[in-house]
Amino acid sequence: MLKILFQRLLAAILLLLPSTLALAETDLSFNGSTIERLKETRVLRVGYGSAQPFSFKTSSGEVVGYSIDLCRAMARKMQAMLDLPELSVELVQRTPANRIQLLNDGGIDIECNASTNVADRRKAVFFTPPHFIAQTKVVSLARNNINRIDDLRGKSVAVVLGTVNVSQILQLSRERKLGLVSVPVNEVREAFELVKSGRVSAFAMDDVLIRNLIAQTGNPDDYVVSSEAISEPQPYGFMTRINDPQFAELAATALRSIYRSPQMQEMYDRWFMQPFEGSPQGLNLPISDELKASFATQ
Repeated sequence: MLKILFQRLLAAILLLLPSTLALAETDLSFNGSTIERLKETRVLRVGYGSAQPFSFKTSSGEVVGYSIDLCRAMARKMQAMLDLPELSVELVQRTPANRIQLLNDGGIDIECNASTNVADRRKAVFFTPPHFIAQTKVVSLARNNINRIDDLRGKSVAVVLGTVNVSQILQLSRERKLGLVSVPVNEVREAFELVKSGRVSAFAMDDVLIRNLIAQTGNPDDYVVSSEAISEPQPYGFMTRINDPQFAELAATALRSIYRSPQMQEMYDRWFMQPFEGSPQGLNLPISDELKASFATQ
């Protein structure tokens, strides 16, 4: 009997051993320098999302977008700065809920999408200099007659897990005694579909992302974006690991060089002034004076 128990225990240990070793390897890989790993592997792991026009997959499966173009250009700058013969970009899909965890456990080296740079997040990650500036607003069906924040009283509002909009809606409801019902989902498009189908009254999200979602419907008059903003203008940045300031500075230096170059205006116009897959009319969103000044002074 003891022999059988011992054999079962040994088998269980052997089954657990590979996963234990894998976890140990992951931990060891990212307690050190990202720059040294770049030199060793010549691969930059880039996290992407599903937030047009920042990063998204086309119908053919290609990952594209404003943030992706920026991070590919950044990788080329890094390659030159580190004097590497090559530096390829490996694209890794992430969600708003798991992006910081992927950074911390080494699944990605940098997140290239549309993450808002706020104080709470800066406790967990480094942010690169801003590549966009946005405000949080709410979108609803026009027939719901939601034009101002107070029109949301007692209504259901979709929010995307892992975004700043979750806490913004909770704080707004508390401060204005609105009695909002938050409906959390995993992705931006999923939340917008809830609005389209009438399953929630509104969706709180960054204005530029809302604008793109409405443009894709082909029926923009069916929707209303609140005249009031839930937040002040807030910068987007690319996130890097909090325990690696050297890599964060490398990324920031590479991006500053791009932001100040003639290439920057072309890159911006490609995604905000011209049509792209999913947005045949384009967003027609000229670069703001605030963002232009940010690029020039970083």
